[in-house]
Amino acid sequence: MSEDAASDRDDRVDAEGDSDPTAGLAGREGWHVEGAAARVHYEGEGDRYSVEYYAPSDCVLYWKVPPEDGGETAVPVGRETVPNPLRERIRMDLDAAGIDPEIERRSL
Repeated sequence: MSEDAASDRDDRVDAEGDSDPTAGLAGREGWHVEGAAARVHYEGEGDRYSVEYYAPSDCVLYWKVPPEDGGETAVPVGRETVPNPLRERIRMDLDAAGIDPEIERRSL
């Protein structure tokens, strides 16, 4: 990692001066931050997912989202059912945001 990337990670703090892990995700493509959580939506090969990162528990959850006209509800899914390219993208985004990308593999 470059010194600039490490410096960027150190600069992400909240209003109280504490490190804010979601601040780095806010600037990543597609990510939206609400409080201590961040979410990104992914659609590919006919599947739709919502991916959520929760700072208090330092974990990532995957949700399978039904088609817009499906009328169903999103359901949580296991990592083994999520396409590897999506999981890799999430790890890259976490790393770029200063969050340990290994937490993506953490089981709940």
